[in-house]
Amino acid sequence: MDVLAARIILRPADPPATRRFYGEDLGLAVAREFGPPDAPAQVFFAGPLLIEISGQMDAPARAGTAIWLQVRDVAAEVARLADRGIPIVREPRTESWGLIEAWIADPDGTPIVLVQVPADHPLRRDTRRLDD
Repeated sequence: MDVLAARIILRPADPPATRRFYGEDLGLAVAREFGPPDAPAQVFFAGPLLIEISGQMDAPARAGTAIWLQVRDVAAEVARLADRGIPIVREPRTESWGLIEAWIADPDGTPIVLVQVPADHPLRRDTRRLDD
């Protein structure tokens, strides 16, 4: 399989609230909009991932699904989101695997983990050995 692009598609119960959450509360930039002008679908940039908000469903968030977003400073993002009235599901803490994580949820309850990779974490270093 030669994957050229990928995105997560969310079909929320309240599309306007979900678009506001991702666009205004999280502050993600819009990659594109399509569909009717009075109720457009939106695709947001989330690093190398795209998150599409389109359509509508009455079903709750899918079990086992979560969105992982790496940020520079988890504590600062949690404070900013709390100031906007976004409930913090779990405050930041350093996990046993060394990443600093906090949890929030979108309006439909989709879990979102905010992750900070500390400077000394292996994800920040290339541990591969070069064979001479």
